[in-house]
Amino acid sequence: MTQPPELRDRPDQWPVVSSRDIHRDDWVVALREDTLHRPGHPEETFGRLVLEHPGAVMVLALDEDDRVCCLRQYRHAAGGWFIELPAGIRDSAGEDPVDTARRELLEEAEFEADHWDLLLESLPTAGITNERHLLYLARGLRPADRGEFEMRHEEAELEVFWVPFADLLDAVLDGRVQEGPLVIAVLALDAGRRRGRWTTTPSA
Repeated sequence: MTQPPELRDRPDQWPVVSSRDIHRDDWVVALREDTLHRPGHPEETFGRLVLEHPGAVMVLALDEDDRVCCLRQYRHAAGGWFIELPAGIRDSAGEDPVDTARRELLEEAEFEADHWDLLLESLPTAGITNERHLLYLARGLRPADRGEFEMRHEEAELEVFWVPFADLLDAVLDGRVQEGPLVIAVLALDAGRRRGRWTTTPSA
């Protein structure tokens, strides 16, 4: 019997013949078009769009009653109001991602957490972007003040509310809640619990 391949992604970079920016400004996200070819086949060139992105963090904040802190926020590109988790772009160079997660939980939901665990990492759309998501579980929550941070644009209209984890899992499985990082985080927590990880009350 043939041995199955190793179950691990591996880094690689096919030869790039040329690259041009389609859009690039002072923001951290840019769009470019690369022309590349398969290794060993320089005559076979083709183009690929690449959305450059520094990555993002998402926070599944769980209280002592097994409720999840959720946001309802307007998203122009997808055309609607979506139930999401506190989240943010990793736009501070060199910042530890868990510190980014702490900041986003404070700014968007006005909570701090004593216990942080990485649920998982994901590449949401590897076919077009290098964006990487780090999804955290935050527990040991306590209210906090966001201070002078000002909510602007879509964030100024977001709604913060709490949902029992079991109800949120049902909404994900029923397709009523579809925002990608939230779906992944909820399923990851459910799977981890089935394997004996991430109980409601973390150990000290």
